[in-house]
Amino acid sequence: MGNVLDEQTEEALWVKYRKTRNPAIREAFIKQYAPLVKYVAGKVAVGMPHNVEFDDLVGFGVFGLLDAIDKFDPNKNVKFKTYAVTRIRGAIFDELRSIDWVPRSVRQKSKEIEDAISSLEAQLGRTASDQEVANSLGMNEDEFLKTIMKISGTSVLSLSDVWFSGDENDKVSIGESIESPSSYNPDVIVEKEEIRRVIIESINELPDKEKKILVLYYYEDLTLKEIGQVLEVTESRVSQLHTKAILRLRSKLTNIRKGIV
Repeated sequence: MGNVLDEQTEEALWVKYRKTRNPAIREAFIKQYAPLVKYVAGKVAVGMPHNVEFDDLVGFGVFGLLDAIDKFDPNKNVKFKTYAVTRIRGAIFDELRSIDWVPRSVRQKSKEIEDAISSLEAQLGRTASDQEVANSLGMNEDEFLKTIMKISGTSVLSLSDVWFSGDENDKVSIGESIESPSSYNPDVIVEKEEIRRVIIESINELPDKEKKILVLYYYEDLTLKEIGQVLEVTESRVSQLHTKAILRLRSKLTNIRKGIV
């Protein structure tokens, strides 16, 4: 069973599996792509509170891999790995939402900060400083930065929220738009390219360090620890900047979404 993938090309096997649903081929795909589940779980685990176990995330992700194997269409001109990453991450996030691991107070605080950034930047016509955001929330800067650390796990989850939705199979989250532009359905590529262009423009408007972190994390695939080494700051500082970048990005997109969707 383990050597099924050696006998034929993977492309041919996908075609065969789609016709026959051969369990031996399915097992071979599961074995081949099991490391991908750990990889995605590892990226999701960043910034999560300690009560979220890495092994649980892997367990949730396996459901996404199985779903991806069963639904993958080799004729769609998308690499399985690209397709599977989206499904695996989606399964992990769905499960995290269903177990409601984020306290309501934390979710509320995250929304408050996002709304504050959104209204401030709309008024100012520029990036709001930490001090300005803190003031509008009635906090000092130190309290604001401590709050950012508390909500770091929710910010990663918020990237999986659907930001643009066509039909049932045509949903785009911010995270997917950053990570895998090539996985789009060609029928809606123009609309999605427009969405992606807006997201990239919004990333380019972020403060330099925040922009660098998003690029290194989503495009270069570095961990927060590795990014800390590149930028010569601590891992917790990277986590803080990453959270601020996501909140600021979401608030920018909220301000302009009504114009394009």
